[in-house]
Amino acid sequence: MADNGDLVMIPEGHEKSNLDEIIASSKLLSLHRSLSEIESISNNEGSVGDFLVEYLESHGFTVQKQAVPLDGHEVDEEERKPSRFNVYAYPASSPSPEIILTSHIDTVPPYIPYSLSLPPTASTGSSSIDRRAIHISGRGTVDAKASVACQIIATLSHLESNPDTPLGLLFVVSEETGGQGMHHFSNSPLNTSPPTFHTVIFGEPTESKLVSGHKGMLHFDVHVRGKPAHSGYPWLGRSAVSEILPILSKVDSLGDIPESEGGLPSSEKYGKTTLNIGVMEGGVATNVVPASASARVAVRLAGGTVTHAKETILAAVRSASKSPEDVHVSFSAGGAYPPVDLDSDVEGFDVMTVNYGTDVPNWDIHDHDLPDHGKVKRYLYGPGSIFVAHGENEGLSVGDMEDAVEGYARLIRAAVGRSERK
Repeated sequence: MADNGDLVMIPEGHEKSNLDEIIASSKLLSLHRSLSEIESISNNEGSVGDFLVEYLESHGFTVQKQAVPLDGHEVDEEERKPSRFNVYAYPASSPSPEIILTSHIDTVPPYIPYSLSLPPTASTGSSSIDRRAIHISGRGTVDAKASVACQIIATLSHLESNPDTPLGLLFVVSEETGGQGMHHFSNSPLNTSPPTFHTVIFGEPTESKLVSGHKGMLHFDVHVRGKPAHSGYPWLGRSAVSEILPILSKVDSLGDIPESEGGLPSSEKYGKTTLNIGVMEGGVATNVVPASASARVAVRLAGGTVTHAKETILAAVRSASKSPEDVHVSFSAGGAYPPVDLDSDVEGFDVMTVNYGTDVPNWDIHDHDLPDHGKVKRYLYGPGSIFVAHGENEGLSVGDMEDAVEGYARLIRAAVGRSERK
């Protein structure tokens, strides 16, 4: 049941204009709309970056733009102006933030325009609605511009009453396509060693729950070489497709096979390792015995190490192959990591694990040699659900957004308390 303070009177026939007014009257919702209305598919984040720089500077932040080459390209030396960049910001009084909130500003394709709607359940009568139930849709409204907007507003709100708190904001590009933006930041002098910060709060859609960890990731390709021949005389050739099918069947089952019997590990925390054969290619025509076949596979690791997973996969491929000399497995360079454990020690949150990847492992925090009590806290939290994040129905409610601002505020307060105890 909506609280009376959340009910908004709507004159008959004026629903759309009044929804727009509700968004415009809120610092949080208007910021989120501005971000979401800017198309920022990976490799095209320059405009949303420019908007953020102007917004943050207008609110008293010192902002550094960190140029990041386009995926597969180098920085354009002729223009000398980055077409996209990470945004690193902090109050003028705190040039060395101790608490950093971070998320990403790129989205997956295709761009879907920002829109507002009112679910039937939000109507409480002929002339009023529950504003918290207003539904906001569009690409990036969840993943991850909701987190970006909520982090900014929570930070500004905290600084209003605590102007000397050493808070920082980091918004990176290219999270959706391999994490080049975060890798770039991680390899820069801004990633101090040892860390001058003690807490990082990552923003992703977590249903406003605190995430205690997420599965690891590994990608690999299988390539099979055959021998072409006329399909009327298949014995004159070797079908690469016939060779790859039992290999992929074996690979596909590795998450269900006990580790002691050659399968990939499971764990109580993360469940089973899962695999997805996302791409398959082979052959040129039905009347030609296929001379080549290939597949691309993604692995979500529930336990163990990347090295152990690679060894298990190679052994499985060998055992299922009739002609091992014609089979080649290649693992993607970089981007592989084991399960990522995160901190979840702040009271007041539901806690869960997730299966998707994040920028968390792409930030190499230099606290490996520090004692446990000195290691950097890493939290993962944000509004909205991953289940709609990349779909045509991506969206969340006003209530989701407003609750997440309070969630980020709670995490900030907990981190400040940690600073004071040092």
